[in-house]
Amino acid sequence: MYTVIGATKSRALRVLWTLEELGEPYTHIAAGARTDEARTYNPLGKIPALVDGDAVLTDSVAIMTYLADKHGKLTAPAGTVGRAHQDAMTLWLVDEFDAILWAAAKHSFVLPEERRVPAVKDALKFEFERSAAVLSDRLEGPFLMGDDITLPDILACHCLNWAVGAKFPRTDDKLFAYAKALRDRPAFQAASAK
Repeated sequence: MYTVIGATKSRALRVLWTLEELGEPYTHIAAGARTDEARTYNPLGKIPALVDGDAVLTDSVAIMTYLADKHGKLTAPAGTVGRAHQDAMTLWLVDEFDAILWAAAKHSFVLPEERRVPAVKDALKFEFERSAAVLSDRLEGPFLMGDDITLPDILACHCLNWAVGAKFPRTDDKLFAYAKALRDRPAFQAASAK
């Protein structure tokens, strides 16, 4: 059985959701970032972490990829063109959504107050809005990679939800409906309830 370390209102939700989609059992330790409990699993205190036997894995996207590969679900097989397209989408989302939202968070509450530059958030919101329009154009079916949910959908939905909480501009109706459909999935509902 897996153990997931990290508060649900963090990137740990991505890992919890992945495990719910996979139907794999797990325990959840809702530790906050930089707490003593989080440092038990990651000396930096970063969350999420995943314990699998004697291994402790960190970074939400790395954990999601590991789980999907291990269980052969939510992903195209490694070494295929489909996987290369999926990885390209995943990395684009990390660069164009996750990194922008994380930069905004750092300048809102993570960095020491004297290091924050609140004015940068306007530029980040502009970048996010532009990237959201690109993502909307790329969305051709129910999911980013076709007819089945994959890791990029979990990542994209988590970031779209994060953007709402961070008071970023609302996305277009197409992305709004896409994210709502993902949030309506039983696996998302179960993970969110943790």
